[in-house]
Amino acid sequence: MEAMSVTFARTVDDACAALAEHPGALLLAGGTDLMVGVNRGQVRFADVVVLDRVDELRGWRREGDEIVLGAGLTYAEMGRGELPALVPALAQASRTVGSPQIRNAGTLGGNVATSSPAGDTLPVLAALDATIDLRSAQGARRLAIGEFVTGVKQNALEPGELIEAVRVPVLDGPQEFLKVGTRNAMVISVVSLALVVDRSGRNVRVGLGSVSPVPLRPADAEAHIAGCIDWDTGSAPDAAAVHRFAALVAGAARPIDDHRGTAAYRSHAVGVLARRALLRAFPGGAS
Repeated sequence: MEAMSVTFARTVDDACAALAEHPGALLLAGGTDLMVGVNRGQVRFADVVVLDRVDELRGWRREGDEIVLGAGLTYAEMGRGELPALVPALAQASRTVGSPQIRNAGTLGGNVATSSPAGDTLPVLAALDATIDLRSAQGARRLAIGEFVTGVKQNALEPGELIEAVRVPVLDGPQEFLKVGTRNAMVISVVSLALVVDRSGRNVRVGLGSVSPVPLRPADAEAHIAGCIDWDTGSAPDAAAVHRFAALVAGAARPIDDHRGTAAYRSHAVGVLARRALLRAFPGGAS
């Protein structure tokens, strides 16, 4: 067995220093995605920086109208306490992830860094226009989620850099997360969708997962439905508007065929999810 260096970081500065010394080091937090690749022999590494002892990466805090989510925030933590009332779609997404053991170990930063099209938090972050705080020994920078995720399991992380936090706004309006899988629980999504309503901005934002290489925002669908809502009364859109919205969402998808589903099925399913999410956000509308 080849020699391996393991650094147990206690602070973000410790982790950044270790990454500066070993820029290609593997970052280990919950390890729920990583260990799958390791066990399959698909991931090889010589240096490891362990992050689960870094208190600065844990938890979350509110800064004005923004929530700062530590990269070490677990799925279980996303779904309890005061956070679900502030970011309901993120809490809903977190509760669909794996088993209780996975939810207690897996982290938001890990899901973002994995950058899988099927990552359950990514459609929510896309819909919320989240920004990602990055740190290295050279300093800090911030990227929009759309700039950070660049392809299938590809992102803009540079050597020696780690995810420190994810920032999302606190919005006035309902939020929904829905996903389709091959069973009801502990499953990778075939398609997923997040919908958030911003009453003050008078818009509806949608994030799509598992239907393109990166989290997708169906801009035409968002613009259409925002113009069909009476924002002064909050009344639900009519049947024609809902139907058109779902069709525009489905038309924006760029899915592929794989072992979990066909492209045609994914396009159809994401349209169904769009309609359901919209009617949940605006109950009393056309069925």
